[in-house]
Amino acid sequence: MRIRLLIFVFLVVLGAAMVIIPALFTLFGSNKQLDLQNNKIVELKVDPNHSIKVTVYRSALGKIETYPLEEYVRGVVAAEMPIEFELEALKAQALSARTYIIKRILEKDFSGVPQGAMVTDTVQHQVFVSDKELQMRWGLNYPTNISKLNQAINETMGKVITYNGKPISAVYFSTSNGYTENSEDYWSKEVPYLRSVASPWDKASPKYQSTMVVPFSEIKEKLKVDAAVLASTGQEWIKILEKTSTGRVKKIRVGDKLLTGREMRDLFNLRSSDFNIAVKEDQLVFHMVGYGHGVGMSQYGANGMAQEGKKAEEIVKYYYQGVQIEDYTKWVK
Repeated sequence: MRIRLLIFVFLVVLGAAMVIIPALFTLFGSNKQLDLQNNKIVELKVDPNHSIKVTVYRSALGKIETYPLEEYVRGVVAAEMPIEFELEALKAQALSARTYIIKRILEKDFSGVPQGAMVTDTVQHQVFVSDKELQMRWGLNYPTNISKLNQAINETMGKVITYNGKPISAVYFSTSNGYTENSEDYWSKEVPYLRSVASPWDKASPKYQSTMVVPFSEIKEKLKVDAAVLASTGQEWIKILEKTSTGRVKKIRVGDKLLTGREMRDLFNLRSSDFNIAVKEDQLVFHMVGYGHGVGMSQYGANGMAQEGKKAEEIVKYYYQGVQIEDYTKWVK
């Protein structure tokens, strides 16, 4: 009798669960959809006082397109930094991207582009993607992502990074080796606001460490090194001679050629100038730390700072020493 009662109770509970649980899913599911529908899309603001147009050479299309300044800045941030990054990191990137193009306009420096363009959409200047391209890239996530991006642009609108009252060379890169580089150790020119700072957050970057293999044939072709030298195992034909204070290669000898770390990086498309080398059979194996030239703002470092609660202004003032945030309309109308 007791067993029958237990079975009866079990069946009642099971039946109730089969009715109640789906109802709960339906209720919370519909509320979630309702919340998504009620979320307002953040539109990109258009300030009539900031009506600068930027002409961009679209390299893949082979033509020049014109965009309002803030739409251009938005396209650069979208192309240069993952949308998953913290809002304050995206805002720091927006400040750097806007500063770059304003400085170029202010100095009328339109070198390296076809006539009529101000910049290209490649790493030669700043990578850029249009709104239409973002819609294709993000698909169903477009409304959420574009709202986040628009917020980053809106909250920094009209602002640039300055040093001694002038827009800076707001250079940036992906991932450091734990420290950013002094400008003169990579580009030979000393810039007061491009000083080396610690950037420990970069160790969390998926690009922090990497390996690349280069065959001897490529080394011979690009450096014109004697093949007999490469084949000689008894001769130390490649040697790192000097490193910078941050651990990046400053000077390296390959055969009878003396190069800088930057020249090696450019020649062989290395991710970083912080590398060690191993000779393996008929090839070189580069073990690299970091990704990019290492000067200025680290993007993964910026995101790490943002995750710790730092604001965009704090981030840019950390990576660009002694700078201020100002409105660009005092120079460019």
